[in-house]
Amino acid sequence: MRVLSFALIALLAVSLPIHAQETTPAAEAVPNNPVLTDKFYFAVGAFVPKTSTSASLEASSSGVGGLIDFENALGIRTQKIVPDVAFRWRFSDRWRFEADYFQLNRSGNKVISQQIEWNGQTFPIGTEIQSRFNFSDIRTSVGYSFFKRKDKELGVSFGFHVASYDVGLQAAGSGDEAKRVTAPLPVLSAYGQFALTDEWSVGGRLDRFTMTYDRYNGNITSIGLDVNYQPFRHIGFGVAYRSLFIDLKVTGPEFAAEFNQSFQGPLLYMNASF
Repeated sequence: MRVLSFALIALLAVSLPIHAQETTPAAEAVPNNPVLTDKFYFAVGAFVPKTSTSASLEASSSGVGGLIDFENALGIRTQKIVPDVAFRWRFSDRWRFEADYFQLNRSGNKVISQQIEWNGQTFPIGTEIQSRFNFSDIRTSVGYSFFKRKDKELGVSFGFHVASYDVGLQAAGSGDEAKRVTAPLPVLSAYGQFALTDEWSVGGRLDRFTMTYDRYNGNITSIGLDVNYQPFRHIGFGVAYRSLFIDLKVTGPEFAAEFNQSFQGPLLYMNASF
């Protein structure tokens, strides 16, 4: 028994260094991708969303009227290339701040084939209408990664989509029936990022909220999926998918407005991190 004990101890003494040598390369094989480890991240790209836009605007006394399809009824284009910018700051090991922005301005000119009611103004069939629908979205959030490793992380965040509208209809001989609306829409988010290699990484994010507060009533859903390739220490490139769905009713002292929107499309970008 004593010989057997010494033999087992000797075997363990020999095998432990061997085991350490075998596991060290595996540990070294964990990707070290700057997108997941750098403190600051910036991205600038071209977003190509396909849009669907319906809206109504009425005096509060008459309530919200019928929704107008701006693409089909008023001839506003459904797709346009717009700039998109993003920023991320990892201000501690697990905490992060993010901000994203894009703006989509569109206009149309069309002889309408249906009567339209807008802000108390009636536009009869056969009227030539000049329209505009300008929209911008600023997304900000603070997130916490409850699961964090060098090459992967999962987390949750809280933030806002600040949606801004400048919408107007105008016909010959009539004034510009327009309205500007800014709506801060709170969202809860879940996100994840994963390093595949030192250069390649993937990420995803889901924003969602349904709210009724103050003069706002509606819901918002946003999805982001990214594939990033960073061949240089501080510079990379990526392709992504973005979508934003907003159903919103806003009631003011002199108006009631409703917006139903969707933005879906690819995003090509260049990023820097350090």
